[in-house]
Amino acid sequence: MSKNMHFSFPVKWIASASIGVKLAYELRFRIISGEIPIGTVLSENKLAAEFEVSRSPIREALKILSFENMIRSERMGAVVVGLNEKDIKEIYDVRLMIETFVYERIVKLDTSDLVRELSKILEMMKVAIKFKDADEFSFQDVLFHETIIRFIDHSYIALIWGNTKPVMETLILLSMRMRMSEKYEDFSRVIENHEIYIEAIKTKDRAIMIQALHQNFNDVQGKVEDLWMSQQMLTIEREQE
Repeated sequence: MSKNMHFSFPVKWIASASIGVKLAYELRFRIISGEIPIGTVLSENKLAAEFEVSRSPIREALKILSFENMIRSERMGAVVVGLNEKDIKEIYDVRLMIETFVYERIVKLDTSDLVRELSKILEMMKVAIKFKDADEFSFQDVLFHETIIRFIDHSYIALIWGNTKPVMETLILLSMRMRMSEKYEDFSRVIENHEIYIEAIKTKDRAIMIQALHQNFNDVQGKVEDLWMSQQMLTIEREQE
């Protein structure tokens, strides 16, 4: 793969990944952003020529995208399916369920180290805003939430997060690039909400945690309470076994 090849997705985020994974990230970004329209037929030969690679990493990339339902295989080649509004909503539903589950587990743990780590990440987010670096802000934003999720050391939650993360971080990256150029003033609200996350974890106050979820997930107020109650019931049932 040519070092001069222009990537829309930040290459430094995936520097240690295989060529096939890097290509999957780039193609995913182009599909979600609309640069590659829905219905486009992706040719292994054309992609190999464009990225100056063999067909093997192209196949790896297309396999990843097929697993994510970004494309579907047909006789003519790989047809771009992309994401619709329902897909995006469902992705955020999964993230909401994960974070609700994680918060319920966090209240039983010593979170002093987590609070310190999140505070460091938050400072990096503020620096990124100061220098209007949307890519760095997006990276730190994803890291912030991933740090919370991985803190409970739950292998299956980590697996679900890992499967949804590539699409999620692409959506976040596109959103933050847009905000940085068009709604720069909105970042003060984003920072404030992350401060609420840290306060919720520090105090282990469920009311503050619910507030953080409310503000981070628009139009899901009913779901937050329902999910929170279901997680508490599961915990109670497990402790009574």
